[in-house]
Amino acid sequence: MNKPTPAAPAPASNFIRNVIDADLARDAYATRTWSGKPGPAAVQAGGAKDPARIRTRFPPEPNGYLHIGHAKSICLNFGLARDYGGACHMRFDDTNPTKEEQEYVDSIMASVQWLGFGWGDHLFYASDYFETLYAFAVAFIEHGLAYVDSITPEEMRALRGTLTEPGKPSPYRDRSVAENLDLFRRMRAGEFADGAHVLRLKIDMASPNINMRDPVIYRIRHAHHHRTGDAWCVYPMYDYTHCISDALENITHSICTLEFEDHRPLYDWVLEKLAGFGLLARPLPHQYEFARLNLTYTVLSKRKLIQLVDEKHVAGWDDPRLPTLAGFRRRGYTPEAIRLFAERIGVSKENSLIEMAILEDCLRKDLDERAARAIAVLDPVKLVIDNWPADRVETAEAPVHPHKPELGKRSFPIGRELWIEREDFEETPPKGFFRLTPGAMVRLRYGYVIQCLGCDKDADGRITAVHCEVMPDSKSGTPGADNYKVKGNIHWVCANGALDAEVRLYDRLFSVATPGSGDTDYLAQINPDSVRTIRAKLEPGLRDAKPEDRFQFERHGYFVADVHDSKPGAPVFNRAVTLRDTFGKGG
Repeated sequence: MNKPTPAAPAPASNFIRNVIDADLARDAYATRTWSGKPGPAAVQAGGAKDPARIRTRFPPEPNGYLHIGHAKSICLNFGLARDYGGACHMRFDDTNPTKEEQEYVDSIMASVQWLGFGWGDHLFYASDYFETLYAFAVAFIEHGLAYVDSITPEEMRALRGTLTEPGKPSPYRDRSVAENLDLFRRMRAGEFADGAHVLRLKIDMASPNINMRDPVIYRIRHAHHHRTGDAWCVYPMYDYTHCISDALENITHSICTLEFEDHRPLYDWVLEKLAGFGLLARPLPHQYEFARLNLTYTVLSKRKLIQLVDEKHVAGWDDPRLPTLAGFRRRGYTPEAIRLFAERIGVSKENSLIEMAILEDCLRKDLDERAARAIAVLDPVKLVIDNWPADRVETAEAPVHPHKPELGKRSFPIGRELWIEREDFEETPPKGFFRLTPGAMVRLRYGYVIQCLGCDKDADGRITAVHCEVMPDSKSGTPGADNYKVKGNIHWVCANGALDAEVRLYDRLFSVATPGSGDTDYLAQINPDSVRTIRAKLEPGLRDAKPEDRFQFERHGYFVADVHDSKPGAPVFNRAVTLRDTFGKGG
């Protein structure tokens, strides 16, 4: 079962909401009917009165995994349907069998549902309409508005013209209706090889809009389709399929990104002609464009993402460094954080570059409220309390969440030997260093005050252990503890019982804000420190962490138990985000 679309706070107004408000005020779609099954009959005669007067759609191509840019569109389309009591259709644009796989279909569904949205009974595929699309193409031929073209792709490009020069007609543009119908039927029957012919609309080769210069609407592809098998060897193009699918499903507001703005005249032309043929009923859907998401320190081009995966620059589509929703999920992002991000950046018609720091801040805001706290020592060095008996073990306590006392406390041992961060000790400290240094006193967080005595080193001068002595009456929460006024407070994990775990420190995939800008190869700008794997010493209670359990490692940031590599009793942790923006600051 897919999840229902989540409730949301009062939405901010934008130009699309203004359009919908105006359409509802004038009952623009009052005559719409919906039988529950899309198709020409449903659109013409309909069934029961449609209770969802507003219908949007999310139409991904199943040729890759969804990324953060898609999340903006998902939140917009499903959110509008939710807020206006309408319906949002999930429709796969599966018209290119050479690039599509069931794996992508499954991942797209999982990502939309993980993000918190559901489509109910409104799950469709462009392949559902292959017969109708073919029949409509025949109608275009019969009305003298489509023809089979047999020139090569190179010849077609040469004849299309430029932005300043009109195109020239194909020598096959004036084929008779009978010849076009025969050739198109034989294309479907599989008589011709890939690329031998295409079907083009006959519009205007002199149009200033290149998309209107006799666009191709069908091409031959002898390829197995993941849903229809080998039933078809001609497949419709996106610009032709998309608008018709919208009409067949009674979509009212077809919302897409700005790169499709120049395609809108073709969208309207196709639907107006079909309505004129009597094959579609009015009112027809209308297309609206908004600015796509551009995010710093990443790439959202599907071509580049595929290259990163195929050439193994990353470890698959769900690599936590990728901007895919699967990657964000594995890294530890929450759907709530991504929905908050979509709300913060808003919807407009102006392209802009959004700072990655805004997305990271949304995650910090969400996880600060929900993540349990834990202690982790990422670069451990041994701390020995010389005046602590070797066999003595006490229990220290700390809140599960500092702002939610109702969650109770967590407990962990404290003994003679502890692990501390290597950077918390300095033999010759810089000015303002308030942690461990010979003679200095600090408090072990949730524990005792200690005074540093010195350190041990190996033959290379590397520190192997730090020695100290404990102030017996200084334990946190006990009488007398406040008698000790110290400036330093350091983290620690008891060596006896500490969880030795693999921790992956992820950072941004690229070292520059706009990878690939100018003539630079974006692959050369991959951040060499985008992931670092270490062995860390963790609070023993983390041994019970389940996949996708999230924690704030006090001082270090927010981490998640890896959904794939964590095993019972042996979780692997991925850093989702630091406690503050430290990228490029040596943090």
